[in-house]
Amino acid sequence: MGSVQELRPRADSEKITINLGYVDLGHIDLMVQEGFYSNRTDFIRTAIRNQLERHGEAVRHCVSRKTLDLGLRHYSREDLERLRADGQTIRINVLGLASLAADIPAELARATIASVSVLGALHASPEVRAALADRMR
Repeated sequence: MGSVQELRPRADSEKITINLGYVDLGHIDLMVQEGFYSNRTDFIRTAIRNQLERHGEAVRHCVSRKTLDLGLRHYSREDLERLRADGQTIRINVLGLASLAADIPAELARATIASVSVLGALHASPEVRAALADRMR
């Protein structure tokens, strides 16, 4: 149940949008122009990785304290049907990607998922997202 699997989401990354000041953006463009980075995205990814590494120990403590599953967590319809048959519910706490199978009905999700906390991305059908909206943190 709730096995960690090597699954291929629609893309292996999530697109985000950020707003930067013109001077910061100019600095990035200069570093790209001078060959330090191949493009703006390369610079931003490197900066993010450096910050994550810099705060790595604090992040590890938070993951442990919050009992987060780290990585990719996939829940199948069979997982949730087994929970319902056993009269149990789950709390989904993931740092990474939580994926709920596309064939999970909203009613089954609502009956078996007590709460959802995802730091990263949640892949679920629009119906399941709507059914769990009041349980998402």
